[in-house]
Amino acid sequence: MFLVVFRNRKRADLDGEAYGTDADAMLALARQQPGYIAFKSYTADDGEVIALSEWADEASARAWGRLAEHRVVQQRGRADYYEDYTLFACADPRIHRFTRKDEA
Repeated sequence: MFLVVFRNRKRADLDGEAYGTDADAMLALARQQPGYIAFKSYTADDGEVIALSEWADEASARAWGRLAEHRVVQQRGRADYYEDYTLFACADPRIHRFTRKDEA
C-alpha cells in the first residue's frame, strides 16, 4: 500500500461552491484510477484539514498526481483554494490494527 497525507488550510476568501465542485469531481475521478483504494478527509476545530488517500502502490499514486485533469485542479488549488499545504507520501506504511470482537 502507498499512503498520501494531504495536510492543508483553505483560504478565508475561497469560493466554497467552486471548491466543492472541484473536490467532488476529483474524488469521482480518483475512484476510477487503477490502484485507488480509499479516501477520507478530516477537519479539525481550527480549520486544518487532513486528507488521506490510499493507493495500491507508489506508481498508482504518482500516476494520479500526473493525470491532466488533476493537474488543472492542483493549479487552481494553489491559485484559489489553499492558504498552505504539506503533502506526505509513504510507501509500505507500518500498520497496526485493532478490532473489537463481540464476546458472545
